[in-house]
Amino acid sequence: MPIVVNKYLIGRHFVGIALWPFIVVKDHYLKDDKVFINHERIHLRQQAELLVIPFYFVYFTEYIIRLLQYRNSQVAYRNISFEREAYEMETELSYLKNRKLWSFIKYL
Repeated sequence: MPIVVNKYLIGRHFVGIALWPFIVVKDHYLKDDKVFINHERIHLRQQAELLVIPFYFVYFTEYIIRLLQYRNSQVAYRNISFEREAYEMETELSYLKNRKLWSFIKYL
């Protein structure tokens, strides 16, 4: 899981993103943030489970549905099942060792 520092690959409202097989961060100091990196590693696992391209399709589709549901982009983003899992489990640094396949489904 290579970590790349590049502020131009990320939207202005984000500090990092998981783009299989990389984690891209805006600032060098984020490489040492264990909780943040764990959050992005959870996304990499989700992407691998859905064979990468379908992950992005499902993620975007769910974002649109949540946007229609909540009518607020930040609330919609935080309620995407993939994000809910990652935010809830980001502080559990050993989470990926015991995580069951397709665990994000319980966050739908």
